[in-house]
Amino acid sequence: MSRVAKVRHYMATDLVTLRPETEILRAVRTLLANDIGAAPVVDGAGNLVGILTERDCMRVVLNAGYHSEYGGRVAEFMSEGVETLDAEDSIVDAAKLFFGQNFRRYPVLDDGQLAGQISRRDVMRALEELW
Repeated sequence: MSRVAKVRHYMATDLVTLRPETEILRAVRTLLANDIGAAPVVDGAGNLVGILTERDCMRVVLNAGYHSEYGGRVAEFMSEGVETLDAEDSIVDAAKLFFGQNFRRYPVLDDGQLAGQISRRDVMRALEELW
């Protein structure tokens, strides 16, 4: 590798985000309309508070199917305690994290604020460009 590639050089920065108070069916429609499998959830100050994934949305279906409980808020279904990467982390650090987990993407923070997200495909793009 000729230079140290940083996560910030390969992350996506044009993100669809959700709010915890958003109605869950509206959030599902947002994911579908944007053809994405997950979206970071941020509070009013822009702090990352969770992520809503396709898997989380399956709980919505189960609640409706088994308990006749329809709807709710994103906060009730999102995953909390989300692992993140820092924009200054190396692509190698990102690859290690992906290798050890089954996640497809990670939110990226810069000075504690959501700055983007990096996917496995983004890391592969770095591999192609750098090696």
